[in-house]
Amino acid sequence: MKKLYVGNLPFSATDSEVNELFSQHGAVHSVALINDRETGRPRGFGFVEMDDEAAMAAIEKLNGFEMGGRPLRVNEAQERPRRGGGGGGGYGGGGGNRW
Repeated sequence: MKKLYVGNLPFSATDSEVNELFSQHGAVHSVALINDRETGRPRGFGFVEMDDEAAMAAIEKLNGFEMGGRPLRVNEAQERPRRGGGGGGGYGGGGGNRW
Protein backbone atom coordinates (compact mmCIF):
# COMPACT_ATOMS: atom_id res chain seq x y z
CA MET A 1 0.00 0.00 0.00
CA LYS A 2 1.23 3.50 -0.83
CA LYS A 3 0.42 6.83 0.74
CA LEU A 4 0.00 9.66 -1.75
CA TYR A 5 0.41 13.36 -1.09
CA VAL A 6 -2.31 15.43 -2.80
CA GLY A 7 -1.50 19.13 -2.89
CA ASN A 8 -3.10 22.28 -4.30
CA LEU A 9 -6.59 21.02 -3.47
CA PRO A 10 -9.41 23.55 -3.66
CA PHE A 11 -10.32 24.62 -0.13
CA SER A 12 -13.87 23.45 -0.79
CA ALA A 13 -12.78 19.83 -1.49
CA THR A 14 -14.30 17.13 0.72
CA ASP A 15 -13.06 13.67 1.68
CA SER A 16 -15.81 12.08 -0.40
CA GLU A 17 -14.96 14.13 -3.52
CA VAL A 18 -11.29 13.18 -3.27
CA ASN A 19 -12.23 9.55 -2.60
CA GLU A 20 -14.50 9.51 -5.66
CA LEU A 21 -11.80 11.02 -7.90
CA PHE A 22 -9.06 8.61 -6.79
CA SER A 23 -11.32 5.54 -6.76
CA GLN A 24 -11.57 5.85 -10.56
CA HIS A 25 -8.02 4.45 -10.57
CA GLY A 26 -8.38 1.70 -7.95
CA ALA A 27 -9.47 0.95 -4.40
CA VAL A 28 -8.99 3.81 -1.94
CA HIS A 29 -8.18 2.68 1.61
CA SER A 30 -8.27 6.11 3.26
CA VAL A 31 -8.49 9.84 2.60
CA ALA A 32 -7.29 12.45 5.09
CA LEU A 33 -7.61 16.14 4.24
CA ILE A 34 -5.59 18.36 6.54
CA ASN A 35 -7.10 21.28 8.44
CA ASP A 36 -5.34 24.08 10.30
CA ARG A 37 -5.09 23.26 14.01
CA GLU A 38 -6.02 26.72 15.18
CA THR A 39 -8.71 27.80 12.71
CA GLY A 40 -10.06 24.43 11.58
CA ARG A 41 -9.96 25.65 7.98
CA PRO A 42 -8.71 23.38 5.18
CA ARG A 43 -5.02 23.75 4.34
CA GLY A 44 -5.36 22.66 0.71
CA PHE A 45 -3.61 19.31 0.91
CA GLY A 46 -4.18 15.79 2.12
CA PHE A 47 -3.22 12.15 1.84
CA VAL A 48 -4.76 9.18 0.06
CA GLU A 49 -3.82 5.54 0.70
CA MET A 50 -4.17 3.07 -2.18
CA ASP A 51 -2.72 -0.26 -3.33
CA ASP A 52 0.64 0.12 -5.08
CA GLU A 53 -0.53 -0.34 -8.69
CA ALA A 54 -3.59 1.86 -8.23
CA ALA A 55 -1.45 4.53 -6.56
CA MET A 56 0.97 4.62 -9.48
CA ALA A 57 -1.94 4.92 -11.94
CA ALA A 58 -3.48 7.73 -9.86
CA ILE A 59 -0.18 9.65 -9.80
CA GLU A 60 0.16 9.30 -13.57
CA LYS A 61 -3.43 10.33 -14.33
CA LEU A 62 -4.16 12.90 -11.61
CA ASN A 63 -0.91 14.86 -11.22
CA GLY A 64 -1.81 18.15 -12.94
CA PHE A 65 -5.51 17.22 -13.14
CA GLU A 66 -7.66 20.29 -12.59
CA MET A 67 -10.04 20.12 -9.64
CA GLY A 68 -12.07 23.21 -8.80
CA GLY A 69 -9.89 25.29 -11.12
CA ARG A 70 -6.62 24.18 -9.47
CA PRO A 71 -4.06 21.74 -10.91
CA LEU A 72 -3.50 18.97 -8.36
CA ARG A 73 -0.02 17.91 -7.27
CA VAL A 74 -0.03 14.17 -6.69
CA ASN A 75 3.04 12.17 -5.71
CA GLU A 76 4.18 9.52 -3.28
CA ALA A 77 4.18 10.93 0.24
CA GLN A 78 7.58 11.30 1.89
CA GLU A 79 8.06 10.46 5.56
CA ARG A 80 8.54 13.61 7.55
CA PRO A 81 11.65 13.60 9.72
CA ARG A 82 10.78 13.20 13.38
CA ARG A 83 11.14 16.31 15.47
CA GLY A 84 12.93 16.18 18.79
CA GLY A 85 10.49 15.73 21.61
CA GLY A 86 9.58 17.97 24.40
CA GLY A 87 9.66 21.66 23.94
CA GLY A 88 12.89 23.31 24.79
CA GLY A 89 13.63 26.79 25.83
CA GLY A 90 16.66 25.79 27.87
CA TYR A 91 15.05 26.47 31.25
CA GLY A 92 13.81 23.64 33.36
CA GLY A 93 11.06 23.83 35.90
CA GLY A 94 7.70 25.46 36.06
CA GLY A 95 6.46 28.96 36.09
CA GLY A 96 5.65 31.33 38.86
CA ASN A 97 7.79 33.77 40.74
CA ARG A 98 10.62 32.34 42.73
CA TRP A 99 11.64 35.46 44.54
